[in-house]
Amino acid sequence: MEKMTEEQIEAALEDLPQWSEVNGVIQRTYQFKDFVASMKFVATIADMAEERQHHPDILIRYNKVTLTLSTHDAGGITQKDFDLAAAADEVK
Repeated sequence: MEKMTEEQIEAALEDLPQWSEVNGVIQRTYQFKDFVASMKFVATIADMAEERQHHPDILIRYNKVTLTLSTHDAGGITQKDFDLAAAADEVK
């Protein structure tokens, strides 16, 4: 999968307004009612990521979960990242 141009990234972010580009990755923080809800979300994301063989960086802070996506093989952001981001938004 090819690395996206800055213009392609900006256009794709229009469809995912809660995501942002930060230093060559896309990122979003989700907030849940408590730690248990956060962990259920993380478990679902882990299953999705494993199925797709595309694994996000995950930061858990009690009721907040931050997903950070980039495609290491491509050296940046690809459509694969946006596909996983959209799928994660459907889980929330």
